[in-house]
Amino acid sequence: MSVTTFGIRHHGPGSARSLVAGLAVLRPDAILIEGPPEADALIALAAHEGMRPPVALLLYDPDAPQDAGFYPFAVFSPEWQAMRYGLQASVPVRFIDLPYGQQLALRRARNVAAAAALERLAELAEDEPPDPETAAALEAVWPAMRTDPIGELATAAGEPDGERWWDRLVEARRTPGDVFGAIAEAMTAVRTELPDEDPETAAREAAMRRELRAAEAAGHERIAVICGAWHVPALMDRPTKAHDDAILRVLPKPIGVKAAWVPWTYERLTMESGYGAGITSPGWYEHLWKGRDPITVTWMARVARTFRDADLDVSPAHLIEATRLADTLAALRGRAIPSLDEMTEAVRTVVTMGSDVELGIVRDRLIVGRAMGTVPVDAPIAPLASDLAKEQRRLRLRPEEGAKTVDLDLRGAIDLERSHLLHRLGLLDVPWGSMQRVSGKAGTFHEVWSLAWKPEYVVSLIAMSRYGTTVAEAASARTAELAGATDRLAALTELVEAALLADLPDAVEALVDRIAAIAAVGTDVPGLMAALPPLARVLRYGNVRSTDVGAVATVVDGFVERIAIGLRGACASLDDDAAREMLPLIDGTAGAIALLDDVDHRATWRDTLTALGDQAGLHGLIAGRGCRLLLDSRALEPDEATRRMQLALSRGATPASAAAWVEGFLRDGGMVLVHDDALFGVLDTWVSGLTGDAFDPVLPLLRRTVSTFPAPERRSLGERVKGRSLAARPTDGGGLDPERADAVLPILATILGADLSAAADA
Repeated sequence: MSVTTFGIRHHGPGSARSLVAGLAVLRPDAILIEGPPEADALIALAAHEGMRPPVALLLYDPDAPQDAGFYPFAVFSPEWQAMRYGLQASVPVRFIDLPYGQQLALRRARNVAAAAALERLAELAEDEPPDPETAAALEAVWPAMRTDPIGELATAAGEPDGERWWDRLVEARRTPGDVFGAIAEAMTAVRTELPDEDPETAAREAAMRRELRAAEAAGHERIAVICGAWHVPALMDRPTKAHDDAILRVLPKPIGVKAAWVPWTYERLTMESGYGAGITSPGWYEHLWKGRDPITVTWMARVARTFRDADLDVSPAHLIEATRLADTLAALRGRAIPSLDEMTEAVRTVVTMGSDVELGIVRDRLIVGRAMGTVPVDAPIAPLASDLAKEQRRLRLRPEEGAKTVDLDLRGAIDLERSHLLHRLGLLDVPWGSMQRVSGKAGTFHEVWSLAWKPEYVVSLIAMSRYGTTVAEAASARTAELAGATDRLAALTELVEAALLADLPDAVEALVDRIAAIAAVGTDVPGLMAALPPLARVLRYGNVRSTDVGAVATVVDGFVERIAIGLRGACASLDDDAAREMLPLIDGTAGAIALLDDVDHRATWRDTLTALGDQAGLHGLIAGRGCRLLLDSRALEPDEATRRMQLALSRGATPASAAAWVEGFLRDGGMVLVHDDALFGVLDTWVSGLTGDAFDPVLPLLRRTVSTFPAPERRSLGERVKGRSLAARPTDGGGLDPERADAVLPILATILGADLSAAADA
């Protein structure tokens, strides 16, 4: 009976190559892999023809799906190759780590202990040190971070970067070899010098040893153990069974969890994604695993293809010189083959001429890569996720890594259903797609979406499974729950719009009834104004989607009438902050009325704004905005608008009140001043007549107003002001001070080297 321990690095192609060679020599009759035992039943799917890495094992608590863990695998991951070897050789394969349910229970217990310790610390004075009991509790729940073993070994070898050192010695190896003995010896030396392990790592290693003993007891003769290199010494030099039982006995009871295979992406394998065992270059590692020799030539060929796919020129001569440079750099640095560093430096120097912009394309598409795995359709998964997968296949809307833009024409049945699906997923907190604002399209019939699938969305789908087994059913139930949790009309009308876009008629009917019930007893005019725009969009564009919006029309009619009745009271006695909050509500209501394009509604709104403008004591911001809206809708003649501006900017008005009126009038658009001489003249006269004491506080308000104008409008206004200033200059010498002019002459004579006095006498 023998046990062979292979210490690997997760997602290391060199480790995987050496492992495959080692397994071929050992021919084990049992393979034990560091991983969650709850997923043992899923190992067989690794041999399924529909399984394409990168993929991940998802472990989750059905009662709290947000407490989920992922165990990713790439094609070059040693654990993946070990599973494939065992399945092809009909050798039993098992996971031997501490069960994920027990790790989850341990984590939750630690969080409870941490909260208690923090609460205790909060009770202490800031200058008082924590008592020994609290300090011990904090140390127990927040153990010191373990030193990086690879970094320690690299430092001992005189290398500044542990990752690059390990890659050069292990992962970049093109020929398999017996590296595992050296790895075990190195890790034993490091662990001897470092402090004891934290409790969770000690429990994990005790669980692995327990499973190893079980395999021995089952009569296996040649056992292969594949685990992280750090754990090798703990599995080779095993303490007694009683020792491990004592560690495991005090652990909390494991939580029942479920497991499933899910697609993964190379982006999620990187350290930048926050993955603890992440790597920097999944695409490069895949090339090390699959690429043909000479590795430099085949890599440069892929670089050239990547540039050409991005419509960037790269010649064969560039590639030849880049290959030579990479090989030369590797030789100068004592490396058998170029690493990714030499490859990248060569491409930067020869191909991109020192530019990192084009090099970013190589990093995104090649070094990191855009690979996304697939999982068999019959693999265990939550019903909701399964229904989504069916819809994705039916609608030919396949999830892909990276951003992808799709243009949906809602007049087509397939595109309309795609839109419904994306909107439903948004209601389920699965933002696979985000709708983009674009120009140049028939806006009512087109939607442009940016799609970017993330593997974590599977967790959201599991969490949303409690609402139903299909996407439509779950979205409808979730919408109803959200509606019942709020009394805000604005939130409810936004939900109505979302439900209509998602084609959820049952949810729409329930929402409209709830909105009508709340509005019938409510007196919140600002709330009605905030709620109107979404309903207006529903009425305006609902017919494009063949949706019934008759019930919404009745609600909108009531909203418009109640806003018209209550707006004057809602705008009375507003201070500056309240007026600033009311302003976007008035704009939103005006936009909604324009969108509805109803003659009666337009007349009601026009009469409401006219009456509001005549209201005594109205805040200048609101008065100015009302005047501008009436002018833009041609409900107010330009002469009347000029008269109102003159009154607002008269000497009887305070500078602050006048500035507020101007801000409301010119909000987000000053082109009216370019085309209307009378309005421009009134404003110019007012600004020119401000005294210094009045001008200083008014200037920031005016600058804030003008800053909202588009750049062409600001430029046109500037040119008009400049032209008016030049036209106002005296041309007959008026205003010239002879004494001040004479004082300049001596300095001017010195600069010119001329006798100006003689010229003056002449």
